Amino acid sequence: MSHLGRLAFIVLTVLRFGLDELALSGFRQRWVRALVRVLTLGRRLDAPRGVRLRMALERLGPIFVKFGQVLSTRRDLIAADIADELARLQDDVPPFPAEQSRRLIETAFGRPIEVLFKSFDAEPVASASIAQVHFAVLHDGREVAVKVLRPGMLPVIDDDMRLLRTIATWVDRFSADGKRLKPREVVAEFDAYLHDELDLVREAANAAQLRRNMQGLDLVLIPEMVWDFCTTGVIVMERMKGVPISQLQRLRAEGVDIKKLARDGVTIFFTQVFRDGFFHADMHPGNIQVSLAPATFGRYIALDFGIIGTLTEVDKDYLAQNFIAFFRRDYKRVAELHVESGWVPANTRIDSLEGAIRAVCEPHFDRPLKDISLGVVLLRLFQTSRRFNVEIQPQLVLLQKTLLNVEGLGRELDPDLDLWATAKPFLERWMNEQVGWRGFLDEFKREAPRYSRLLPELPRLVHQALQPRVDRSAPLLEALLVEQRRSNRRLQRLGWMALGFLLGMVVMAVLIRLHSGV
Repeated sequence: MSHLGRLAFIVLTVLRFGLDELALSGFRQRWVRALVRVLTLGRRLDAPRGVRLRMALERLGPIFVKFGQVLSTRRDLIAADIADELARLQDDVPPFPAEQSRRLIETAFGRPIEVLFKSFDAEPVASASIAQVHFAVLHDGREVAVKVLRPGMLPVIDDDMRLLRTIATWVDRFSADGKRLKPREVVAEFDAYLHDELDLVREAANAAQLRRNMQGLDLVLIPEMVWDFCTTGVIVMERMKGVPISQLQRLRAEGVDIKKLARDGVTIFFTQVFRDGFFHADMHPGNIQVSLAPATFGRYIALDFGIIGTLTEVDKDYLAQNFIAFFRRDYKRVAELHVESGWVPANTRIDSLEGAIRAVCEPHFDRPLKDISLGVVLLRLFQTSRRFNVEIQPQLVLLQKTLLNVEGLGRELDPDLDLWATAKPFLERWMNEQVGWRGFLDEFKREAPRYSRLLPELPRLVHQALQPRVDRSAPLLEALLVEQRRSNRRLQRLGWMALGFLLGMVVMAVLIRLHSGV
């Protein structure tokens, strides 16, 4: 019952802005249309449909704004006028008053604005669903960006998440697909990511980690955090100067290689996912700029690190093997991986699943990105997964969302980009580094400190493991003596084995040092 008020507000908002006309071409029954007019108090639908959709999402709150941001990148799935309007949700959400922003900053740091900054721009440079950004200058002359959390966000998000959890519970309880779709786990993941966005210190830490990870790649710039001015509600970071990725005409006029930019975007994505397991999961155009400075010309500038995705080594290995199998058109291996991972029941027929996956993917190879709709591929894969009872993996929801963002961005930059050909060499090289001789040496280097601590303890550990468990109630001393002599012989043999193992480790360490010095 506690959700009825919010649910009623959602329904009334949908009707007031005419989204029923947009989605359902209106209601056929006259009495329903009359009821809608009464409920909406004489709504007017003279505004363009894209404007009405954007205004409705803004009215419904941050969760719906996030949905609109993702949808705005899929121009292959929605009309151009709607996509253009939804793109305004990325960094053009109505700001909250400048005086309120100033008050929040002064409260966060306990000092007046004039003491904190040499100058402060009251007019926000960007305003999004969670926070807004002001430019400022520190007293030491550094130009910075000040990000301020939008007030009153937590209660709104909590109310919507409670509603979503209730709906997920209904789906889980009453839907035949509930166990496979894992709606409650998916909602829990989404809830965690949204609440992470409300802690700006966590966002600053995400940016710092991503900055370290990307330093050697020379393809993307991440702002440096000013840690003396970072709190949960306000953070201060290096000001980044670039051109929004959406301004393609200006980028071309400045001489930026747009096709290279598209390839670099794919490289950045796959590096973050498969090398680091730590990726920017909110890569819509509002968060991406391009540097025109001579020293960093043509590099990406990433902004807004509130949503970061992480993958375990198991996740990375599984995904990489799937991608490689897809690129090689080894659909049997894809089917085997689904069974091995437990995503489908163990009794699933490999040949049937292989044939279904082939039917979905084969028509999309050897075609440019402009002719491939990943949305259609995902839809058909979803239909296939339903047939074979594939369980949705909540930890991969963010990755799926980010992949859609990357595809949408790539489509804008270079419609002829071959996503498969660009990604395949990278993934094959990554797999060779993971499972080949180089991967073995790297893993041994990482584990060497642990081995160095364990090796001196090995004889004692072996001796303890071989100590007989004596039954104190046994009356026969002879049995004990026989067992003791047997244990001594075992210990002598294992002692020689331990010595051989120790010598092998020493030789391996020498080889690693020689290899590192090459």
